[in-house]
Amino acid sequence: MKVKTLVPLLCVLATASVWPLAHAADAAKDYPSRPIRLIVPNAPGSAVDTLSRIVGTSLTNVIGQQVVMDNRAGAAGIIGMEIAKDANPDGYTLITATTAASTIARLLQKKPTFDPSTDYDYVVQFAETLNVLVVNPALPIKSVKDLIAYAKSKKTFNMASAGAGSQSHLSGAFFQQAAKIESLHVPYKGGGPSSASVVAGESQWTLIPSPAAMSHVNAGRMRAIAHTLPKATPLLPNIPPIADTIPGFDYSGWMGFFVSKGTPKAITDKLRAAVVKAMDTPEVKKAFAVQATEIVIRGPEEFRKVVRDSMVTNAKLVKSLGLTAN
Repeated sequence: MKVKTLVPLLCVLATASVWPLAHAADAAKDYPSRPIRLIVPNAPGSAVDTLSRIVGTSLTNVIGQQVVMDNRAGAAGIIGMEIAKDANPDGYTLITATTAASTIARLLQKKPTFDPSTDYDYVVQFAETLNVLVVNPALPIKSVKDLIAYAKSKKTFNMASAGAGSQSHLSGAFFQQAAKIESLHVPYKGGGPSSASVVAGESQWTLIPSPAAMSHVNAGRMRAIAHTLPKATPLLPNIPPIADTIPGFDYSGWMGFFVSKGTPKAITDKLRAAVVKAMDTPEVKKAFAVQATEIVIRGPEEFRKVVRDSMVTNAKLVKSLGLTAN
C-alpha cells in the first residue's frame, strides 16, 4: 500500500474508533431525557416493591426524570430478569436485582435463561435486607432457644414461606440446618399469604425480609425473636441476632440495580452517582429505618462479588434441600 493511501486510511480508522466513545459521551450528557423504567421482579406490596418505590421516588427527584415502576412478578422473578436482560442498553430500563430473583431463581432453572454474572451491567448495591425470625404471638416462644425447644417437642410446628425456592424458604431451611431442627415447610403463593398464615396461626413461624415483617410485628400480629445479621443492629434495638444463639449464623439478602449488558459506562456512572445521592437523603434514611433495612452502598465490582458469593452459598443450600430445577 502506498504511503499516500495509508495516511487517509489511518485517519478514517482513528475517527471510527473515536466515534463510539464520543457518541456514548453525548448520550450520557443528555441522559436522562425521558422517564426511566424500573422493573421490580415482584408483586406490588412485597418487600422488594416497597423498598424499590422508596428509592425510585427519591431517584426521581435527584435525576430529574420520572422513575416509573413496572412490576413483573412471576416465575420467582425470572420474568423480570429476562425482560431486563433483553432491554435496550440505553440506561432507560433498570431492574431491582435481589438475592431471590437474581440468584436463587436461576439456580432452580433446568436451562437457565439468564446469568447474573454476564448478562447485565452492575450499577450499584444500595441495601442489605436482613431477615426477621417471627412467630405467632400466641405461642410461648420468645427467643431462639425457645423456638428450638418447641420444635423438638414434637408439637405442630409449620414453617411458612413465599413459595418453594423463595428467599423465605431458603433462609428458613438454612436456619433449620444450623439449629438442627425439623419443621414442616408450607409454601404459599407469595409473601403476603405466607405472612397471613403465621398471623392466623395456620403456620407457626417464618423467616422473612424485614419489610415484610415489621408492619405485622409493630401491630402485634407477629412476635419477632431474632434477625439474621451477624451482629446487633440499631435498626432492631430490642431484637438480637440469631448468631447470639447459633454462632456464625448469617443469612441476609441484598438489593441493587442492574442494567442490560452494553449500557455505556458514562450512563451507568451517572446512574450510580444519582442513586448514591438519593440514598443519602433524610427521607430515604428514615423510610429504610422504618423497614429495618440497612443502607449499604457498593460499587460494581464489590456488588459483583456479593452476587457471586450469594450464588455459591445458595447453590449449596439448594442442593442440600434437594430442590429440583424447573
